[in-house]
Amino acid sequence: MDFGLKGKWGLVCAGSKGLGRACAESLAEEGVNIIIVARGAEALAETAEHIRSRTTVEVKTVAADITTQEGRELTMKACPQLDILVNNAGGPPAGDFRSFTLADWEKALHANMLTPIELIKSVLDGMIDRKFGRIVNITSAAVKAPIPILGLSNGARAGLTGFIAGLSRQTPMHNVTINNILPGAFATETMNGRMAAMAKQSNTTIEEVAQSRLNAIPAGRFGQPKEFGQLCAYICSAQASYITGHNFLIDGGVYNGTL
Repeated sequence: MDFGLKGKWGLVCAGSKGLGRACAESLAEEGVNIIIVARGAEALAETAEHIRSRTTVEVKTVAADITTQEGRELTMKACPQLDILVNNAGGPPAGDFRSFTLADWEKALHANMLTPIELIKSVLDGMIDRKFGRIVNITSAAVKAPIPILGLSNGARAGLTGFIAGLSRQTPMHNVTINNILPGAFATETMNGRMAAMAKQSNTTIEEVAQSRLNAIPAGRFGQPKEFGQLCAYICSAQASYITGHNFLIDGGVYNGTL
């Protein structure tokens, strides 16, 4: 299927590793010119070269912290006209909410709620004027089923989800859609770090934590980043113009509910 994206420009935040990289690669395979932003220049360069070696699209990199005003300004200078925006940022640390300070909450809200909103504000009107836009926010399965030790993430990402629920109904008449993807357990460095934190808190091993998580996944395995990237590419496609304001849960069947 031709997704109708050839020649479009897409920005993928935190696009040098993990799920962000998978989204960048899948979009590039559909002919989307890619801008990837992340803090690590070395990982950015490796990812960009990987994409260039497998596609014919143009790839730009921006080494910056997208959660800062300076980082956002630098990023937007590299991509003045965007057709696709994939918001993504690493989740805040796990822990008991009693230990979280006000500064911890402010940092989590800024990274996982306010930064995506600022980026959307930067690109939305241009998308509306050009009659094409796809915005995808990578959040978390914890939005549907909160995880007790991820209180910072639960709160910040739920706030973004509520904001998107309202905004996303104001744009589809202009062929601009806004949706969220909620990943469960995927085989990434981020998940490894999270399992390490869980093991430390529960005084067990990472292997035991991993097995416990696997036992709870009906699919019997962790997700592969490529699967996530391909879902993102479809949501950005011309065929997905009738889909907006939805939360796409991709978790191997863990969430046991009808809604």
